[in-house]
Amino acid sequence: MSVDDALAQLKDLPYESLGFAEIDHHRALRRGFPEVIYGAGKTPEQVAAIAEKLAERNGSLLATRVDIDAYQAIKELVPGVVYNAVARTVVLDQQGKPKLPGVVICSAGTSDQPVAEEAAVTAKAMGCTVDRFYDVGVAGIHRVLDKRDALQAANAIIVIAGMDGALPSVVAGLVSAPVIAVPTSVGYGASFQGLAPLLAMLNSCAPGVSVVNIDNGFGAGYLAAVINHQSWEGRSEE
Repeated sequence: MSVDDALAQLKDLPYESLGFAEIDHHRALRRGFPEVIYGAGKTPEQVAAIAEKLAERNGSLLATRVDIDAYQAIKELVPGVVYNAVARTVVLDQQGKPKLPGVVICSAGTSDQPVAEEAAVTAKAMGCTVDRFYDVGVAGIHRVLDKRDALQAANAIIVIAGMDGALPSVVAGLVSAPVIAVPTSVGYGASFQGLAPLLAMLNSCAPGVSVVNIDNGFGAGYLAAVINHQSWEGRSEE
């Protein structure tokens, strides 16, 4: 590149100020993936402005908790973005890199699907293929046992449940891969908007279970992708 082009890029490192946001352009260098936009609490115009800058610099984009108005604003500035209405995510993937298999997502019930889809979209945006098994909760445990072969072949497993939050412990007792448990706010009054499954998962008797925050599909998908990439890197070094 020319000296002028190099200076233009260096000018905005390590971050770029938009007045209402400080965009971290070094995130991809430090973490292997660009900064992700959390859409809740931002205006559609703010989300779109941040998205435009990130897409220009990285050629890829992930925004979570995005409503339809914010998506429409992003689409005006960043052609080619894809909206997942269930997950409430916006993705731009122009990298064209092959995706690594190894991430599996299980959700206990259909009502957990928005959180599960947020996790799946995140892991896919970070370069992983994702196998989804939805509505395989412990109320009909034969459903998850039927997926044992796929679970045992995974490098990282995300298990999402509300209600009693028991599914992660069941899955962790069947596999050797790390299990990332996600409590959801799905359930009746005594679940306390996800607090009951959160505590159940934190108290899991099965080893190898980590727990993210209530409804935090993004955090689970991100962690699973990191584990999967490191697993493949370890194999390539053998």
